[in-house]
Amino acid sequence: MPSVLKISAFIATSLDGFIARPDGNIDWLTDPSYEIPKQDFGYQKFMDSVDVLVMGRHTFEKVVSFEEWPYGEKPVMVLTHNQVLIPDELSGRIEILSGTSTDVVGNLSKRGFRHVYLDGGKTIQGFLRDNLVDELTITRIPILLGEGLPLFGEMNHDIRLEHVRTTGYPNGFVQSIYRVTTSQVEFSTLAHA
Repeated sequence: MPSVLKISAFIATSLDGFIARPDGNIDWLTDPSYEIPKQDFGYQKFMDSVDVLVMGRHTFEKVVSFEEWPYGEKPVMVLTHNQVLIPDELSGRIEILSGTSTDVVGNLSKRGFRHVYLDGGKTIQGFLRDNLVDELTITRIPILLGEGLPLFGEMNHDIRLEHVRTTGYPNGFVQSIYRVTTSQVEFSTLAHA
């Protein structure tokens, strides 16, 4: 029997709403002045609550370039229609999926996953457009980039959010959590489309 699937995004943006520079660079996120000893801004607690990650190919290619793989043994689903080079050390943890966001949700639900960590701007935008996101955790970093890859893009309808809480940190980070308020009628209509 399919499980009830919660889909959450946990992402940082510049104050002007960008998740990366135009070339995909996220160097501005690793400024040492942002570090607070023993503070991970709720990331580990969030990671402990998820059992699968879903991201686009560009996000995967960025993450796989990091010195250390940040997701441990958790399965990662990469959404793409193209070839993706999976390093040998990640074999068995990475799976390539294609199809609509509704197809992906159905696939993950049938497989018994319960909480998806959704990552990557285009992936988050697509799932939002299809009313498939339950919660957004957005950490605003005190920097203006002026241009870059935006977290949000064009939508085909309004997406209403319910504010859960906002936390400010001494380094200037401001983290807000929102519940996406999508009616059951909209959701069930989408699920049967």
